[in-house]
Order: sequence, then structure tokens, then C-alpha cells
Amino acid sequence: MIAHSCRKSAAIAVHEESELDYPKGFPSIQFPEDNAYSAARWKLGKKLFYDKALSIDSTVSCASCHLPSNSFADPRKVSIGVQGKLGTRNSPSLANIGYHPYFTREGGVPSLEMQVLVPIQEHNEFGFNILAIGERLRKNKEYTQLSQDAYAKDIDYNTLVRALSTFERSLITGNSPYDKFVYHKQNQALSASAKKGMALFFSAKTNCSKCHSGFNFTDYAFQNNGLYAKYSDPGRQRLTKVASDIGKFKVPSLRNVEVTAPYMHDGSVNTLDEVIEHYSKGGMNHKNQSTIIQPLNLSSEEKQDLKAFLLSLTDHEFLNNKKYQP
Repeated sequence: MIAHSCRKSAAIAVHEESELDYPKGFPSIQFPEDNAYSAARWKLGKKLFYDKALSIDSTVSCASCHLPSNSFADPRKVSIGVQGKLGTRNSPSLANIGYHPYFTREGGVPSLEMQVLVPIQEHNEFGFNILAIGERLRKNKEYTQLSQDAYAKDIDYNTLVRALSTFERSLITGNSPYDKFVYHKQNQALSASAKKGMALFFSAKTNCSKCHSGFNFTDYAFQNNGLYAKYSDPGRQRLTKVASDIGKFKVPSLRNVEVTAPYMHDGSVNTLDEVIEHYSKGGMNHKNQSTIIQPLNLSSEEKQDLKAFLLSLTDHEFLNNKKYQP
């Protein structure tokens, strides 16, 4: 249902969230009251997501650092921005990002709409100005029409951040072999090794699920996982200025973790085998290291079973869904 304004090209979008296909066992995403989901807003957001015009020299788009085939993460250690400038952290997956309560690895941004501004203004990412982007895009007749359809106004900074957020909230993944086994009761969806790995993952022996909990495999808390004895990146302490927050980063989701390498906040760990080995050894004993991180001394078989379980979290339908691709 669409309500038309006095301009024939303008249309006001209303709630159409029934278009979103929530996996079994998943709650609905809470869209902001002033940015309810609509197909028109999603369409505008998708176009913006893949448009390099959002960067100052038109060389980088959101998709340059968040690739669909990698669960909207970056397969590089750090992303490359305008003029070949290197980023400072590994770009995380955007899958199920609409469920996150805050954004960036130190959690300093409270909404997706505000998060969109971060890469735009960072000199080593888009290196641009949100107002200048609006001026650039208003010269494009297609953007004018899409913005009118979505928000009943010409494209500007406000419609840009809201449309991008709408598209990103639609990146919902939850049809992995694990989901088929747990939510759809398909016993053959998991191998024997993955089933043993699942039991290990949720056991008191590993405590993996203490942090990687819930349907999205994260509690969104901030933890120091003992990656380093001394951190060059202060993590959450950069935001809070509290010494006990040094080395703490938001716990990432493990959804599609098979394709989101390299791992950790700085992309310093290349494989799942290395990740498992890190936790098996119990970390580097930084003073802020979580007490949950303890030596596990896993056997070779247990490591393989745990890896098999992590691989079962891959949703190939999501990764290959042309709906999200350019």
C-alpha cells in the first residue's frame, strides 16, 4: 500500500517486513520507526551498496570490503580504501548485522544508520563527505526517482544512510546444515564428526558457547581473548579510556565462519585450524584476558570435530543468493 504526495513521483513507504524471510528459530529484526522496511528502500539501499560513487575518487564501494561470497566480509587482512590506503582492522561480516545492538569492534556506534557514516568519513576508507555524496548523486536521475519512491524526497544524506541500513538489515542468514539439524530436525544434515564437535562446542570443557551463544552465535559482549600479550590496537579502551578494556573487542558471530577468514580484529589468523589452536592453548595471558579463555588441550580428533561443526554453520544458499548480488 502506497500513499502518494502532491508530487506524482513521490511515494511514502510503509511496513512491508513480511517480505523478509526469517529462518526458523530467528526473531524479527527491529527496524527503526522512522526507517521501516519497504521494497523501495531496499532497492535504493542495494544500489548504493554497490556504487563506488560513495567514495571521493569513485574507486571503492561498500561491497569492495564486504563481499557477498565471503558472507559480506573481506578476505583480505585489512581492507584497501581510496588511493590504495590500508585500513586498520579486518572488515567483519555483515550477515545478520540487523540483530546487533551496537556497531564497530569497540561498540561505539548505536545504530546502523550512524555506522554508515563511519567508512564514508574515514580517510583510509571512502575519504568523503556525506553531504557531498548527496550532491553528487542528485545529478543522477535514477537516484532521484529511487529516493522519491522510497522516502518521498530527493536523495540526500538522510535517505542515503537509511536506505543503506535497510539493505544491510535484510542480509539474514540461517539455513546452514546446523540449522537444518537443530531447527528442521534433519538428522542427516550433520556428519558424525560435526555432531561430536557440536557437543564439544556447547560443553563446559570448551565454553565456546559462553561467548558464541544464541541463534547468531554471539552474545555481542566485549572480550579480550588473549590474542596478544601486548596489543597495538587498544580495542574498546579507545572508546572508554578504561585500562581494563584494553584488547577487548565485540564477540563476532560464527555464522558462515568458513568463508570469513582471515580472523580476529586485525585479520592476523588465517585459518580455522589456527583459531582452534589458539583457544586450545589458552591464549597469551594478557592481564585483561577473559577468565573463560583457559587451556583446553584438545586432542587432534577433538580439533577436527570442532572444525567440522564450525564448517556446518555455512549457509551456502545465502552466499549464492543472487538477490543480494549486484
